[in-house]
Amino acid sequence: MKNTYYHQLLKNNKEWVQKKIDTDPKYFEELSKGQKPPVLWIGCADSRVPANQITGTLPGEMFVHRNIANMVVHTDMNMLSVLDYAVNILKVKHVIVCGHYGCGGVQAAMQNKSLGLINKWIRNIKEVYKDNITELRKIEDDQKRFDRLVELNVKAQVYDLAKTSIVQKAWKDDSGLEIHGWVYGLNDGIIKDLKVSMDSAAHLDDIFTLDLD
Repeated sequence: MKNTYYHQLLKNNKEWVQKKIDTDPKYFEELSKGQKPPVLWIGCADSRVPANQITGTLPGEMFVHRNIANMVVHTDMNMLSVLDYAVNILKVKHVIVCGHYGCGGVQAAMQNKSLGLINKWIRNIKEVYKDNITELRKIEDDQKRFDRLVELNVKAQVYDLAKTSIVQKAWKDDSGLEIHGWVYGLNDGIIKDLKVSMDSAAHLDDIFTLDLD
């Protein structure tokens, strides 16, 4: 079999392991004992937005869930299972939804082209566009409108997090959980805090506040 990029990845792994052991002989022994990450990261599956690298965190410091366009969809059992495990078992203190400028999923949602199965997924982003159409139509520059929808989509996902019984139960139990919305810049590597952090259901409309007694 030809030497391919596939084999290079395995070679890279061995070199990485050796570097870790050279620095700390007990590194993997300690890491294997369990995890207690303070953060759940809900990010985009885009290969240019690796959660640990852009935040300077190490293995074990961040629990990560990624999907197209960093969505929090209430019928997505994958995302909900990750959220439930992170909040109720790992006891994370922060859940961060991190989008990124130049997101292909958001860009696709701004168009009318049919993309097959992904149509069903990005329809959720189209709903965000529709809910903010007055603001977005006032933005004449296409790139700025695109960037703004990326931000609005992250904000919408943070609010959708707050609407889950998982998050609201954690707030009711005074667990100290906070949720946040960020956007990462591919062109400069900087994370922008969208200032939509929440630590209670106080910012939700009453209709979304659940009676958990």
